[in-house]
Amino acid sequence: MARHLLDAGYDDLRVHNRTKAKALSLVQSGAVWCESAAEAADGADFVFAIVGFPEDVEETFLGERGILSMAKEGAVAVDMTTSEPALAERIYEEAKGREVSTLDAPVSGGDLGARNGTLAIMVGGEEAAFSTVKPLLEVMGGNIALFGPAGSGQRVKMSNQILIATTMIGTVESLLYAVRSGLDADGVIDLIGSGAAGCWSINNLGRRIVKGDFAPGFFIKHFVKDMEIALSDAGRMNLKLQGLALAKEFYDRAVETGLENDGTQGLYKVFEQMSPSGAD
Repeated sequence: MARHLLDAGYDDLRVHNRTKAKALSLVQSGAVWCESAAEAADGADFVFAIVGFPEDVEETFLGERGILSMAKEGAVAVDMTTSEPALAERIYEEAKGREVSTLDAPVSGGDLGARNGTLAIMVGGEEAAFSTVKPLLEVMGGNIALFGPAGSGQRVKMSNQILIATTMIGTVESLLYAVRSGLDADGVIDLIGSGAAGCWSINNLGRRIVKGDFAPGFFIKHFVKDMEIALSDAGRMNLKLQGLALAKEFYDRAVETGLENDGTQGLYKVFEQMSPSGAD
């Protein structure tokens, strides 16, 4: 995502990562390395962050060396992590008191969307801040929309994750059935992926499963985090998401069996283990 900004001519780019080695290719291309999120935010007009868990978001924005400790008045800080709606609201209020605008703008599209600049970006926050930062978001994504006040972007992402959670169960069960039937799994995807069952999961992650590629485009451990957030926020609305709760049970099993660092398509292994070949 940062590479797309550099390539688009935003060459006054400062970067920070908790693992410095992951930012070296950007530094070699002209980005300036910073030792903290605060240093990266100091004097910047726009600040983008994408980390792992809500506690990481809290540290990155509200910590002693966090973005808001150094962000200048009038800056726009954008959290692109999938995180808690309530935390997005709290960061917005804290930033507002410092005359800094914040947006919660989680993304969908996985590693492919990030590399190709085609991410879907769902945004919560004030329209003025969104309008200012939208040209930069358009460098990273292809489907971008503002949905309402702070926290709205995170709630749209929860809707996205709720749908994917149960869709992935269908994807892995469909492919496991095809494989056990002796069918050409790629051929099955070619056909059903272009019909009523077609979806991103079968057409992209299904291909990886067939190849035995379980490398993470999106970690299972992060997906479990997202499901927990969605279930918690739904609970505040007295809303029971029983399908999501069932999907989470299977992903919890994936974590218990050591698959937390696989991509979400690693769920296939769980179902494969539950129905070993040759069983009655």
